[in-house]
Amino acid sequence: QVQLVESGGGLVQAGDSLRLSCVASGRTFSIYNMGWFRQAPGKEREFVASVTWTGGRTSYADSMKGRFTISRDNAKNTVYLQMSSLKPEDTAIYYCAASRTSFGSRKSGYDYWGQGTQVTVSS
Repeated sequence: QVQLVESGGGLVQAGDSLRLSCVASGRTFSIYNMGWFRQAPGKEREFVASVTWTGGRTSYADSMKGRFTISRDNAKNTVYLQMSSLKPEDTAIYYCAASRTSFGSRKSGYDYWGQGTQVTVSS
């Protein structure tokens, strides 16, 4: 079992930056691929970014490329999502997720999910 706790969300203005963190506990964090997803009101949960267990490979949704950066620190059992040039349409609950076998945008491939952290971007 892996427990995931996100933090770092909040209310920011368009153009601002924000860094989300997700701390894992339980089974060995370093063997899990990690992902960030988000869900806006009335919309499906969508893929944001993912990183392999080594940190050597990353993947991003097209709309986040160049603005968001995913990284991880296995010594701290933490995965990060650095977000810049935020837009009102980035407003959503952001979730981190862990997978032993999957990497990328397929939600069903992730085994564990956090409770989410709210990000609100005002115009």
